[in-house]
Order: sequence, then C-alpha cells, then structure tokens
Amino acid sequence: MAFPEEVLTDEEELVLHLRPHWRTALGPGLLVTLAVVVIAVAWVMLPSHGRIAFFVIAAIMLYQGIRYGVLPLVIRRCTHYVLTDERVLLQDGVIARERRDLPLNRVNDHVVSQSPLDRLFGSGTLTIDSIGDQAAVLVAVPQAQRVQTLLYELIERDRVNHPEGDEEEPEIPVQRKGLFRRTPGR
Repeated sequence: MAFPEEVLTDEEELVLHLRPHWRTALGPGLLVTLAVVVIAVAWVMLPSHGRIAFFVIAAIMLYQGIRYGVLPLVIRRCTHYVLTDERVLLQDGVIARERRDLPLNRVNDHVVSQSPLDRLFGSGTLTIDSIGDQAAVLVAVPQAQRVQTLLYELIERDRVNHPEGDEEEPEIPVQRKGLFRRTPGR
C-alpha cells in the first residue's frame, strides 16, 4: 500500500517514504512457514484414526501462525515513515490508524541507535525529540544513518527558509469610531 498523497499539503514535497526494514519480516515469515510445515507433518504422520490430535495440532499452529506470523507482517506492511520538506509523518495501524506529524521547525534532537545486528543489516532506531515532551521513535529504519543525515539537512533547509526572527507581529485591531461609541462628557 503506497502512502496517500492527499495527506500532504499542496506545497509540500515528499522527500522519503520508508517502511520498517525487511529483516523485521524474517521472524514472522519463518514462523508462518514453520506452522505450515508442522501441520503438513501432522497430517502425514498421524494415523487416520487420530484426527482429533491432528485438529488440535492444526488449531494450535494456526493460532501461532496468525498471531505471531501473519499479524506482524500485516502491521509491518501498514507502517509508514515519511519525510517531507516540512514535517515527519509516522503512520501505523491496521484497522484503527494513527498518524503523528512532527513539524521540522519543532525538532530539537534526533538520535540513531544501532545494535550489532542493526549495524550488520544497516538498520537502526531513529528517535526524534521535539519541543515539549514529544518524541517519535522510528523502529527498524533502513539505512538509519543516511535517514538521520537527510533529516538534519531538511531541518537546516527549513531553518534557512523560515528564520525565527522573520515572524511578523500580529496586528492589533484599531478601534473604530462609529455611531455607538460614546464620547466622554455626554
């Protein structure tokens, strides 16, 4: 499923669209394969009068395969990490969807952490801290160091394009003189 373009504003440009690293699909994929193999072996190896045992084994393997195999794969497929020239969008959820927006001008810090396995696969966890107590954690980001560098460049470009001292002061409305205004002394 591609990220919907209607989420972006008219002037906003999509810079990078990512999903969690492919290694997050290895464990669940192997578990689904294992569940199917166990069901097939039980079908072949159990005697024909032992169908109750087969149905018990099949039910347990179907539950395990769906709960710990298919469900994580579907969640991975529905998780989006999007960088635009204005903000960072995080979207996840299968049935109920949650989307978080972090404007680039509110980002204070961004940190990449990598385990030895993450370094081997070139992935990592990117933690983005923003003004206030908000933080976004992007887990299993592919090419995490490049994404962090790109995020830094986007933040700097946003600061150059929208400097803080360039904000206009809000205009104070001038009181109108009209029919219902009382003059002092009357």
